[in-house]
Amino acid sequence: MKLSVAIAGEYALPSAFVVWRGFEQSIKKAAEFGYQGVELALKTADEINRHKLERWLQQSNVEVSCISTGQVFADLGLCFTHPDADVRAKVVEIFKGFIDLAKDFGRLVNVGRVRGFIPEGQVFERAEELFIDTARRICDIAGPLGVNIIIEPVNRYEINFINNLDQAAELIKKVGRNNLGLMPDVFHMNIEDAKIGESLIRNSTLIQYIHLADSNRLAPGYGHLDFDEIFSALEVFGFNGWASIEILPKPDPDTAARKAAEYILPRISEYNKKIYGKKKQ
Repeated sequence: MKLSVAIAGEYALPSAFVVWRGFEQSIKKAAEFGYQGVELALKTADEINRHKLERWLQQSNVEVSCISTGQVFADLGLCFTHPDADVRAKVVEIFKGFIDLAKDFGRLVNVGRVRGFIPEGQVFERAEELFIDTARRICDIAGPLGVNIIIEPVNRYEINFINNLDQAAELIKKVGRNNLGLMPDVFHMNIEDAKIGESLIRNSTLIQYIHLADSNRLAPGYGHLDFDEIFSALEVFGFNGWASIEILPKPDPDTAARKAAEYILPRISEYNKKIYGKKKQ
């Protein structure tokens, strides 16, 4: 397992759950604080210059872990379940750009709140139908390029569609694409999943990436989440993907990022010793 941190462009909305803004400086800081990767929170792929990105990553010996897409919903107001077909087509076009970027950087594209919601007057079945159609179109673009799409369940207070891992897993089966997986966020799981460890294990075959934050969306160690339970569950099925820090930049960005790294990196180091030790036996 490796650790990354979510970052965004200089002008990202305050609602973007990232520690730092400004790509070049954020990548440098991530490396200085011990992170091995950065998660790029984008609203469109052309928000970042891929040639500059490649240079910044090489200079800092850092990778892109994933491209996250929350700003497509928060800033642009677009989503998979929008009743207007033209809007859904625009979502697909934006994801084409993300996928083209991801094929060279990270090979994972997140679907958080951009998956959409059930608006007043629309029934669950219709929202599900629209989601499945949009997800299939996007997965079919991503598949030949070796890119996976990962669904992040989000708690009921932020959106009313796909709130826990079991719901997401059921929907993934209905979409029926091999390059569609799960992206648990333990902050949301603390609200929606009865037992975090059991839910992770139950849905382990679909999990490709995980977001780490404490129960209050602050750095791990500042709330009441049981990270021993979380890491023990991941150990059961030998998770070997990226864990990413997605937290509020409080009390200030540098302190938040530093505290998160200091809390999680030793756990990852111990986790990797256990996992790779088992594989050698």
